[in-house]
Amino acid sequence: MTRHTILSVALLTLLSGCMSARVEQTRELQTAIGQGEAVVVLAKPQIEGASAADAFMDCVAKGLHSHANPVDVVDNDTFVDQLFPWFEPGTAPSRPEGVTRVLGQPGVSEKIASTGVRYIVWLDGATRRTDGGGSLACGAAPGAAGCIGFGWWEKESAFEATIWDIKQAKSAGSVGTNVTGTSAIVGAIVPLPFIARVEGTACSRLSDQLHAFFKGGG
Repeated sequence: MTRHTILSVALLTLLSGCMSARVEQTRELQTAIGQGEAVVVLAKPQIEGASAADAFMDCVAKGLHSHANPVDVVDNDTFVDQLFPWFEPGTAPSRPEGVTRVLGQPGVSEKIASTGVRYIVWLDGATRRTDGGGSLACGAAPGAAGCIGFGWWEKESAFEATIWDIKQAKSAGSVGTNVTGTSAIVGAIVPLPFIARVEGTACSRLSDQLHAFFKGGG
């Protein structure tokens, strides 16, 4: 076994225990989905900062729909466009009780009914780098190139989903997840990256918890 391989195996073993995840759930209403009912995943409007990214929302929606007992999910862009302007960031209700006002607008109740959406999942959160260190240097010379050193970084994915019941104009509860992980790159002639997939893990955990929330497993 070469020194290069020994370093790779040692680092992989070290990093394998460097990811942690937790989930939290609160329930205020029963949320059994009836025949023909669906959910829509939307980015929670933000006063400051950025809301959840489209790619993460799509990942959660796909996760909900890919279970053996899938939850019907309406495309978020289609829903927002069809209900324009009532679910745009500047006009969306800030509290579940505000849904009553929106439903009272001409034609809105009929449009929502046509989508089949019973629950809105408001998604809030982001992935950010929290720490890092080390040093990696790469260079090239005639007939040779390589890197030497070691660099690492830690990321955190923290997301919360707030569920509204449109039919009752009430909050049904919330589901949250927090995943942290350490990634690294080793310069041992050829750079060797070891990436902790924190956002992918957060998406998987959150969609599983939401599925259980709607289908009765949690």
